[in-house]
Amino acid sequence: MPTLVPLIGAAITLVAARSPRLQRAITVLAITTALGASLLMLFGVSKHGTQAIAIGGWSADVDGGRHKRLGPLGITLVVDHLSAMMLVVSATVLLAVILYAIGQGLRDGTEAQPVSIFQPTYLILCAGVCNAFLAGDLFNLYVSFEVLLTASYVLLTVGASVDRVRAGAMYVMVSMVSSLIFLVGIAFAYATTGTLNLAEMSLRLNSPEMLAHNSGTRNALFAVLLVAFGIKAAVFPLSTWLPDSYPTAPAPVTAVFAGLLTKVGVYAIIRAHTLLFPGGSMDSVLMIAGLLTMLVGIAGAIAQSDIKRLLSFTLVSHIGYMIFGIALSSKIGMAAAIYYVAHHILVQTTLFLVVGLIERQAGSSSLRRLGGLIGTPLLAVLYLIPALNLGGIPPFSGFIGKVALLQAGAVDGSVLAWTLVIGGLVTSLLTLYVVARIWTKAFWRARADAPEGDLSDERPSALMDESTDIAYSDRDDVGSMPPGMVIPTVAMVLVGLAMTIWAGPIMNYADRAAADVVDPRIYVHAVTDIGVAHPEHTAGGGG
Repeated sequence: MPTLVPLIGAAITLVAARSPRLQRAITVLAITTALGASLLMLFGVSKHGTQAIAIGGWSADVDGGRHKRLGPLGITLVVDHLSAMMLVVSATVLLAVILYAIGQGLRDGTEAQPVSIFQPTYLILCAGVCNAFLAGDLFNLYVSFEVLLTASYVLLTVGASVDRVRAGAMYVMVSMVSSLIFLVGIAFAYATTGTLNLAEMSLRLNSPEMLAHNSGTRNALFAVLLVAFGIKAAVFPLSTWLPDSYPTAPAPVTAVFAGLLTKVGVYAIIRAHTLLFPGGSMDSVLMIAGLLTMLVGIAGAIAQSDIKRLLSFTLVSHIGYMIFGIALSSKIGMAAAIYYVAHHILVQTTLFLVVGLIERQAGSSSLRRLGGLIGTPLLAVLYLIPALNLGGIPPFSGFIGKVALLQAGAVDGSVLAWTLVIGGLVTSLLTLYVVARIWTKAFWRARADAPEGDLSDERPSALMDESTDIAYSDRDDVGSMPPGMVIPTVAMVLVGLAMTIWAGPIMNYADRAAADVVDPRIYVHAVTDIGVAHPEHTAGGGG
């Protein structure tokens, strides 16, 4: 349902292009249905453990027909604690962002805005993201990436302004290179194992014969997949495309891109690292990449004067924390990384929604033009809470996630792990510095003191890039912030706070997800009915 319902909704909304009200209703209904299905899967996995289904009935009878074995043919969809959590968080973000976009369009949009194509494309993006978290074979994962990337090409260049087309061209080129590398990895994997089913690949790549005689082949395959997924996740040095691409898009598009698309790449790295190549053969490489991602990303953020570009660099920086937790190859490290992924999706999306409100109210996202926003108390609060959360101020979820990651690094105890602990602390302090810099310049200082405070965009724009510089004093009063934009933003702030209030149960869930992930036998057993199931994850066992 999280895949099919948005795809069907996209087809219907495309047909209903002449009826904006019907388009909006179908879009919201489709994503709400996907969220409901994801919540049901979360409940089912918590009660019964990892679940799998063979699309099209591609299963085989074993034990005289008493059991079904899903096997390597056809498309297998699998949901465990990790994928169920990713689905729920992603669907929550997708719903909030589309409500925000609808509210913005209703208030500030015009007939010239390309709304009729926006919502079908957005639903296709939703289907691709959800299917990536359910994919049980490598080629289906590739197809999911291509579906969401194809939709993202349209969303990134919507309106076809010069800046967006230029940024979109680079984004398309980088994505195509990543996809080609991924295809090479798929061909390499099939040549090595004779299957693309992830569970079957896990069995064959980790068989005694493969480990004894083909360890070089395993490492080469892992390296190819890491490069492909690393580009999608924006891991340094494969991250230079992101800060030049995301900030040019409309606020809702930037929000959903920043929150979700890189996390699909992180999810793919988790699956490859734990299911296909357990044992830590590339952990040192991942640790170094994680450290450089943190430090280079936050250094780039310090140099920015535009809030959207600044937050794009912090997005890159905090991917390093997730890679850090993955590279530790421990249950505690993986649990911390999973918690941090959920936290960062929510907080980063919220901040970009707030930036959309700032652009609408103040006519710019440039710190050289902003000032005096403290005069809008609601906007100030909506920025301050997720900003402090991103900076890791206690007791917010960002602090909890970072402490868990640093604790996991200390438990590892290696020199490289301790280096990452120090790098994580430095990055956290610098993150706090850059979000405080936004606060002091955009909110606390008077606009008259800004170097370009007398300039502004002429009018708010929903999807089209219609910016024209005029004197701020000549700008029309845009009025109060639209409830259709404020309510989804407030909801996202509250969901982010919920990760703090219920940090204990959520971290316990992350522990269970990590237990699923670090023991590939659980996943393999659910798909192939081969291997040893963990006793805590059998049906009825509370897993």
